[in-house]
Amino acid sequence: MKPLKNKVSITLDSNIVEQLKELAEKDDRSFSQYVNLILKEYLNQKNEEA
Repeated sequence: MKPLKNKVSITLDSNIVEQLKELAEKDDRSFSQYVNLILKEYLNQKNEEA
């Protein structure tokens, strides 16, 4: 069974969006997949620090 996903709406600075789009393309991922990946990595890092 696939993990459940929620749609969210956020506002990001234009320069951040452009950088994320470029990085996602280089990693052959969609923008959404890439944002999800980096947020997971960030949260894992924070959990390890706690």
